[in-house]
Amino acid sequence: MNFSYLFLALAIVSEVVATTSLSASNGLTRLWPSVTMVAGYGLAFVCLAFSLKTIPIGIAYAIWSGAGIILIAATGWYLYRQTLDWPAIIGLSLIVAGISIMQMFSANARL
Repeated sequence: MNFSYLFLALAIVSEVVATTSLSASNGLTRLWPSVTMVAGYGLAFVCLAFSLKTIPIGIAYAIWSGAGIILIAATGWYLYRQTLDWPAIIGLSLIVAGISIMQMFSANARL
């Protein structure tokens, strides 16, 4: 069984946790959010590296960064009450559309 997309999903979740912790670290002045941030980014890159064994780098990075952007925007909205205006919502929707099109129609995205 190919676990590449599972590793990619773990990389995305780890990156979102790390970025959220980066915000909570208050400029790296709070210990535990800072430690969580370092561990999260470390795990994210390790998982991304494992996913690249079979997923082309352009596909993996597009999914990783696009999904990360969407999840970070959602996390900022939910945890920090950061509002999203219409241009932001439209832009995020275009990211989702781009990732979806790539996954559905790109021969390189299929394993």
